[in-house]
Amino acid sequence: MLLEDQRFLHEDLERLEQGISDRVLDEPRHIRDRLNRDHQILGFLDRIQQQSKRLLDIYNDAEGLRTKEIQSISTGDPFDEFYKQLNEIKDFHRRYPNEPVENLERAYKRKAHGEGESATAEIDNLFTGEEAYGRFLDLTTLHEDYLNLPGVQSRRITYLQYLNVFDQFMPPQCPIKRPEKTTDQYFSYVGRLTDYLESFLRRTRPLEDLDKMFTSFDREFDEAWEAKEVPGWGVETQAAGHGAPETEGTGVGTWCPDCAKEFKNENVYKNHLSGKKHIKAAEARAANRSAANGAVGGDVNGTSTSKPPSSISAKDLQERAIAEREFRVRKLASTMETVRSDTRVNVERKQGMTERERQQELDALFAESAEPSLRPSGADDESDNSDEEKIYNPLKLPLAWDGKPIPYWLYKLHGLGVEFPCEICGNFVYMGRRAFDKHFNEARHIYGLKCLGITNTTLFREITGIEDALKLWDKIQRDKKKEKNGGENVVQMEDAEGNVMPEKVYYDLQKQGLL
Repeated sequence: MLLEDQRFLHEDLERLEQGISDRVLDEPRHIRDRLNRDHQILGFLDRIQQQSKRLLDIYNDAEGLRTKEIQSISTGDPFDEFYKQLNEIKDFHRRYPNEPVENLERAYKRKAHGEGESATAEIDNLFTGEEAYGRFLDLTTLHEDYLNLPGVQSRRITYLQYLNVFDQFMPPQCPIKRPEKTTDQYFSYVGRLTDYLESFLRRTRPLEDLDKMFTSFDREFDEAWEAKEVPGWGVETQAAGHGAPETEGTGVGTWCPDCAKEFKNENVYKNHLSGKKHIKAAEARAANRSAANGAVGGDVNGTSTSKPPSSISAKDLQERAIAEREFRVRKLASTMETVRSDTRVNVERKQGMTERERQQELDALFAESAEPSLRPSGADDESDNSDEEKIYNPLKLPLAWDGKPIPYWLYKLHGLGVEFPCEICGNFVYMGRRAFDKHFNEARHIYGLKCLGITNTTLFREITGIEDALKLWDKIQRDKKKEKNGGENVVQMEDAEGNVMPEKVYYDLQKQGLL
């Protein structure tokens, strides 16, 4: 019955093409319906490939069964062949009386709302509540994994800050040093981050050729790795420290290149040289330097590296795997920049909402998605007209969680109409006193102060001008230096009993006759 299978496959392909064209003509308004349509089309395309492969195998006729069937029909008695096939069909249905018959016309036909099509159930299981059907990223679990990485415990960042730096793997944004990146914990974290971003792209863009894009990422990484141009993994980064002296830190104290730490006091620096932490960091740095020199074919002090080639090869493979995942995370994040910015705005908005408002927003989202199934088909024109109505907002008030402007009395109460510019933040304007007071502890203002060379940021609250901040910092430095010098120049006096005291105290006690 190969000819019947061949005919069935041709019919199935035509029905699939018709089902795809029917769905492409429709443009859903809600994002959930649009994703459901795209995933249905993706399933139809996969089935077309499978059926086309089966049809191609029948036409190739590797075993010659199709040729034999054609010869039996054309050469023998047609009635004998007909009754023979009829008996085979009856015998099959006698053995399987409850075998269902597939109706291709109804299988791929697009059902209207209310005909029992629960197509969005699959989409509901693809996304979490935080992702909102692919509108936002959900990196809360990965943020917790990032905070538990070695080298990050001392610098805990918020989820909003993590959304800005999750694709940055070099200092100062990433405090993890290169030796700490070769751990299994960091390798697993970068792998999970890469898998999530790839999965998010496949769920939100099912009809795009993502495999081709991922292949181009691999090709770009191979070229950059061969040229030693991968950020944070080049030869210059590996061999840093044995050439010119490093200038990290503020330049005031003593810098330890092994520990990557600055010491204000020279005695503290000398004492830490015998500590276990410094010795371990120095050995790791020396091992990385020798591995880098061996990779480029050089030597250290005229003697070749004694590390066996097998260990160098294993280390290079490990670093290459980690660098490849970091490179892919950067590329994937650049392709989802719009979703990333929307996620930051959504997180900031939800931080100012109560639990009741979040629940109301979630209920409104589900009600909006379920509205087409409850609305009769004749009400489409009315809904189109209502969607086209614009919200009346002549005062340009901020929008609340429901998408409507907040009340004007609330706008005046919080002072959202008052502008507070900050020159240190790059002349950024903050609307309202609350946002202005809050920004002094945020990363943007602290980073602006550090660019000016100011390390103690707690004393510079309410200061927004660059000139004022520099003047205050110079005054603080002068006062500290004066206090230090004044303490060193104090004249010490000794009484008859051998008690040592400052000169002023000595004369005061002498005038009172106590000495």
